Amino acid sequence: MNQKTIKELLEFGIINIDKPSGPTSFTVSRYIAKELKAKKSSHLGTLDPQVSGVLPIALNRACRLNPYLMNKDKTYVGIIRVHKDISLENLKKEAKSFVGKISQLPPVRSSVKRAERVREVKFFEILEQKDKDFLFVTQVQAGTYIRKICSDLGEKIGGAHMLELRRTKAGIFDENKSITMYEFDKIIKEYKIGNEEPLRKILISGEILNEMFSKILIRKDVVKKIMTGSPIFKSFLSEPVSEKIKKGDKVVVYSDDKFIGVYEFINSKDLIAKPEFVLN
Repeated sequence: MNQKTIKELLEFGIINIDKPSGPTSFTVSRYIAKELKAKKSSHLGTLDPQVSGVLPIALNRACRLNPYLMNKDKTYVGIIRVHKDISLENLKKEAKSFVGKISQLPPVRSSVKRAERVREVKFFEILEQKDKDFLFVTQVQAGTYIRKICSDLGEKIGGAHMLELRRTKAGIFDENKSITMYEFDKIIKEYKIGNEEPLRKILISGEILNEMFSKILIRKDVVKKIMTGSPIFKSFLSEPVSEKIKKGDKVVVYSDDKFIGVYEFINSKDLIAKPEFVLN
């Protein structure tokens, strides 16, 4: 695949920020956009001000990718402080009751409608203890309130609250490949004096969707028609579609190494896929 220009990456890119405790997700997103002179930016999954960790920031056209990147599982590490003495083993046992489908009512200060909703907790493990503080790790469905899990656990054991929380993974974005705001500022200083390489290294192309969805290849001569919103028909394909792709799946469409967009796989008679997002 051809190397993207810095302009292309800024127009359709993502930066994996390690948000510090303190600022809001919106503040971080707005700051990134201002420094890069981006027309728009959006964060992929809100973190409360006091929560740190992985906060991917989409730039310009990549903001349209939110539905595909945001609603994915999240992983957190944190500390829960209990109000009454309990052993490590007993707290581990109590924590197991929060694994699986759980019902939650969003907090009063939440921006979403306050109605009971079901979320899935993939795992919730108590790792170690120091006095009344317990270290935990959890992986949850997007939209799960970790603070609420901690307080609900507290109701079963005589009281507890979440002391600290850090997001270590959000979908395909991991803390090991994130950069701090301090590192971002250093990179911006280099960029402003003409050194674009450090910025290039942290800009993730929106084409990272390749890691999530199957690929369909189309012929070069139909690209112009596709860019005006045409669905993809069998005659447009440059090679057969994988049998692993099922009806309703999201797919990414390419012509050679040119990213076209995200489509819904239909595979009905001559119709192969319908457009959802076209990069034009």
